[in-house]
Amino acid sequence: MTITTDASTVSTRRSLTIATPDAPFITEQGDTIPYVELAYETWGELNANGDNAVLVTHALTGDSHVASHGPDDKPGWWEPLVGPGRPIDTDRFFVVCSNLLGSCYGSTGPCSIDPRTGTRYNLRFPPITVRDMVAAQARLLERLGVRRLHAVIGGSLGGMQALEWAAMFPENVDRIVPIATSGRFSPQGIAYNEVQRRAIMLDPAWRNGEYEPGMGPDRGLALARMVGIITYQSDELMQARFGRRPEARYTTWPEFLTRYDIEGYLHYQGDKLVRRFDANSYLYLTRAMDSHDLGRDRGGYEEGLARIRARTLSISIRSDILFLPSYGREIVEHLQRLGRDARYYELDSPNGHDAFLKDFHLFAPVIKSFIEEP
Repeated sequence: MTITTDASTVSTRRSLTIATPDAPFITEQGDTIPYVELAYETWGELNANGDNAVLVTHALTGDSHVASHGPDDKPGWWEPLVGPGRPIDTDRFFVVCSNLLGSCYGSTGPCSIDPRTGTRYNLRFPPITVRDMVAAQARLLERLGVRRLHAVIGGSLGGMQALEWAAMFPENVDRIVPIATSGRFSPQGIAYNEVQRRAIMLDPAWRNGEYEPGMGPDRGLALARMVGIITYQSDELMQARFGRRPEARYTTWPEFLTRYDIEGYLHYQGDKLVRRFDANSYLYLTRAMDSHDLGRDRGGYEEGLARIRARTLSISIRSDILFLPSYGREIVEHLQRLGRDARYYELDSPNGHDAFLKDFHLFAPVIKSFIEEP
């Protein structure tokens, strides 16, 4: 989830209107959004049957730039995985990645202008869920001519979307690869998210969400990111990378008595996010993660999983403290009891949750084999 793509680098990003007053977007909770635009990028060509599409779904602060579009384009956050001859082969598949509903990289969200008032939505933007994100993507894919998804692949919040795609559209998804995720967000995960939200909301510059562009709760958002970074990594990694070294390489934040290198690293990551992400979007997207539960309003968790017909490859990370490996195994065990084709793979990596953005060599061959199966 430590994604470094900057929205200004996405020269090939396009936008498509998926909702208008004549066909508004109705959220899971029944709220109406009269206009919705989704920013997206594509790679490869859609075949005549419209069934060779692979949807890549991004994590919390990600965007649509999953891979470059040529030598002059900047690398994407999954660059080694997507492209000609790569594990998600764009010579064979039509790859789509859209920026999430509620995000701030070109898709409609709390920092968008509400056409009814001419002002930013801010906290007047309705609550959204992972199911709303998927429903918005479904409208986008329909307009792009996609009739069936060969695969949906994503990590963390992206993995939540992959699971919901299979549950919401069981007849239209062939296979899914949920990575470093769960079928329902854990209480501890919700707790981590709440601390992050409070850090933002207690910053005086937040102004109950009514801050001006460029004048938001920078310190609060930076603190939120620091908490997030702690959950994305592991003690094993921090010991190896930072140890107890007192000479911090990043020293922008004031020092209290002394400063350890790990502290400077957290300060650096916090400041980096502030330069590229909107605080209100962070609030909305973390709350959407909290809502994730395949069993909600479906008769329970087993019934929610029973909706999934797609072949499933669940990938977890040994050292992940945010989405424990047991969460990924649980998905597979439930699906196997239901007679589904479900498999489990665990990355033996010290990189914690962030391994799905780093250790491509560990899972690229597994993904390639899975999505190329007849």
